[in-house]
Amino acid sequence: MAESLINNLPGTRDLLPEELAGWHVVEDCARRIFRQYGFLEIRTPIIESTELFARGIGEDTDIVGKEMYTFQDRGDRSVTLRPEATASVVRAYIQNTLYRESGITKLCYFGPMFRYEKKQKGRWRQFYQIGVEAFGSDHPALDAEIIEMALRLMDSLGVQAKLLINSVGCRKCRTEYTKQLRQILQSELENLCDDCRRRADTNCLRVFDCKIERCRPVIGKLPVIAESLCDECSGHFSSVKTYLDGAGIAYEIAPGLVRGLDYYVRTAFEIVSGDLGAQNAILGGGRYDGLSEVIGGPPVQAIGFAVGLDRLTMVLPEEKRESGMWKPDLFIAYKGDAAFQKALHIARELRRLQQSCYLDFSAGSLKRQMRLANKIDAAHVLIIGDDELARDSYTIKKMEDSSQWEVTLEELAQYLQARGKQGKVR
Repeated sequence: MAESLINNLPGTRDLLPEELAGWHVVEDCARRIFRQYGFLEIRTPIIESTELFARGIGEDTDIVGKEMYTFQDRGDRSVTLRPEATASVVRAYIQNTLYRESGITKLCYFGPMFRYEKKQKGRWRQFYQIGVEAFGSDHPALDAEIIEMALRLMDSLGVQAKLLINSVGCRKCRTEYTKQLRQILQSELENLCDDCRRRADTNCLRVFDCKIERCRPVIGKLPVIAESLCDECSGHFSSVKTYLDGAGIAYEIAPGLVRGLDYYVRTAFEIVSGDLGAQNAILGGGRYDGLSEVIGGPPVQAIGFAVGLDRLTMVLPEEKRESGMWKPDLFIAYKGDAAFQKALHIARELRRLQQSCYLDFSAGSLKRQMRLANKIDAAHVLIIGDDELARDSYTIKKMEDSSQWEVTLEELAQYLQARGKQGKVR
């Protein structure tokens, strides 16, 4: 009796080649744009000390309190699958003393994150993020440059999106503001959802993130942080807007856009898409000048953002997605054992010359092989039979217009290489 099939865990999924085509387009585009702005890739461990996230994200947050994958390892240490990457990158920045280097340190990352949360459209328990972190300056022009880079990524991918910005002030600004906010929320507890009742006491700024309809009337009446900014924070936000205006970047000020953790200061921003429903954020970022100190490092100014790769690929235009699909330059079709041996040799030589070849091993008919070549969208088919072997030249067929001609192996290599230099236009 056969064993029952073991399926993947809830909230996870397999990313198959066809879907990954769009992911590769996004990742390649991000790497290219980040490099233009001087960001270098860093890779941190998927597992970290639980304390890093408890301190770095905050024990009162939903992420730490309800969503992290935490367990004891064999050394009896509490470890956690990373729920986000910023804390890990800051930890690496401190541990490797990158703050001793001159100038601004610019880092980017790509990888999976883990949160045990309710499944929604575009949300998974293993999800993927692309992000950047810049350390060493609190200049408002840096904030504007980071935002500009994020928008360039969206524009390069053909994604229609809107920029939302706000200032969350500093600790000095927020002390009186949060006191006022908490008092109002305590008087409205009966009109709030369970999560917002808890947030009203532990982390009242997070109430602004609630998407539950019953909370919206209360949230709509709340005072906004912009009304409580100190002169320094107000001036910083004005300068950020001036730099954005100078770059011709359109934005919308979102008074309810906040970051609920103490180390976030001043600039906060999101990029949203109308194609994702209520959970419409593709990218979120902000300035977090206090995080290094929270996890034991020196005072460091920092700003960054994270892109939800799962969500971004959902709104990627179809033509962009298709551009990432693998399509071989050449499908080699053969008839007979001798032709098969020759096909192996030709494929080996062409791959050595950096050409993409597909060779089927099922020994099907030429007609079947041609159908397969059409299915995988091969640009050309090289046909090898007894006649081709006898004259040591081969029939090549261009699938786009069905034209065909005879080539030697040397001529074939020259043709494919020239085509590659011209951008592989079909």
